[in-house]
Amino acid sequence: MKRTVPLIIAAVAGYVMVIAFFVPPMIELREMAEEWFNILAAVAMILGGASILGMHLRKVSDRRRGWGFSAVTLIGFFVTLYVGMFKIGVPPMDDYPDRSWSGDYLTQGAPLWWTFQYIIVPITATMFALLAFYVASAAFRAFRAKNLEASLLLGTAFIILLGRSYAGTMLTGWYADELPGLTLPGLTDTIMGVFNTAGQRAIMIGIALGIAATSLKILLGIDRSYLGSKE
Repeated sequence: MKRTVPLIIAAVAGYVMVIAFFVPPMIELREMAEEWFNILAAVAMILGGASILGMHLRKVSDRRRGWGFSAVTLIGFFVTLYVGMFKIGVPPMDDYPDRSWSGDYLTQGAPLWWTFQYIIVPITATMFALLAFYVASAAFRAFRAKNLEASLLLGTAFIILLGRSYAGTMLTGWYADELPGLTLPGLTDTIMGVFNTAGQRAIMIGIALGIAATSLKILLGIDRSYLGSKE
């Protein structure tokens, strides 16, 4: 029963979502399934938070390497949870001035808004800024002209880098009026608009086919990895 019931639930919910897309009278069942999905997603977030909490608590308790970072994570977790759940510092709505819980928890100036605006946003920006160095390192290794494919990749990257900068406009600006498509900015637009778009569409088609194949395997009960089975 521990395996059969989840398989039946997953199959029924999947078939309802697929059939309701083509059969309008079943839209209500689809909306009900979506509501249950939101409920399960909320429960999954709670379980995920509890798992992260337990992992970092064990790390701090055992004084493992890097436990200080876990301590900072736990402090941020509890502070954000407390401020968000109890809407600390949130002004109430005008219609309900005596109910402090009526206000929007992300009201500008509220502590939770301040946390997102001045802690999470700068940290996120820093993380993405650090990724630039990893991208540069990966590009240095990938763009070595060892074969024809790598040479084409190197040449294309060189054209795009110059075409996106002022140097490309300056180097090829003298014939931009006669042959605008052959300037570095023009070649960059062609590469990004034609070849890059074609590659992205091919990737998206492959992803869609993979999603369809995986969904079909789950609906038919062939793929049972979500049950934690090794089959």
